Amino acid sequence: MMPGILNYAIGTLAALFPIANPIGAVPIFYSLTATDSRSDRRKQAQKTAINVVVILAVFLLGGRSILEFFGISLDVLRIAGGLLVSNAAWEMVTSRQRLTDSEQQAGTEKEDISFTPMAIPLIAGPGSIGVTIGLATRLTQWSDYLGCLIGIVLFGGLLYVCLVLGESLLSILGRNGLGALNRVLGFFILAIAVQLIADGVISLFHTAAPHLFK
Repeated sequence: MMPGILNYAIGTLAALFPIANPIGAVPIFYSLTATDSRSDRRKQAQKTAINVVVILAVFLLGGRSILEFFGISLDVLRIAGGLLVSNAAWEMVTSRQRLTDSEQQAGTEKEDISFTPMAIPLIAGPGSIGVTIGLATRLTQWSDYLGCLIGIVLFGGLLYVCLVLGESLLSILGRNGLGALNRVLGFFILAIAVQLIADGVISLFHTAAPHLFK
């Protein structure tokens, strides 16, 4: 049972990391907390990580029910998730802002940015939520859910570390170096999105016209 839990934990962490992209969130976080003290910034990082964990855990536990309520199939979810992820990846590749100007301005004026805009829509956005619901549809027993929950908590811990150590990362790589790393990650995420869309489309065709695949 333990190897299965560990596999699900690692798989969940690996699935969330490129989509949620905590590294890409670092410069935005430091921009929004530019006037905060180091201790206040650390508190904001902690609250952001907790909010992300809670949001993703809720969608993991309720993902199957959400799909059944709206009558959405897994194949359709894959295609929709692939489109959302591809949009996020394209923004990374082309260095487009992940937050709109109004969201950036509102975040700068807020004292607490941990829920919005950091947790939603920046990190636990549509792409991350779609991936989490997709994972939920494959779970069959409590140990599977436990493994995924552990993976989400691990991601939250990794997010906290990235935000806390982000200042050092910015000083080492600089904004240009961080932007280049973000574009490289975006390319691989775009490839993941294309694979999701392709799998969903092929599976839909296989269900609608199975004789074409004989």
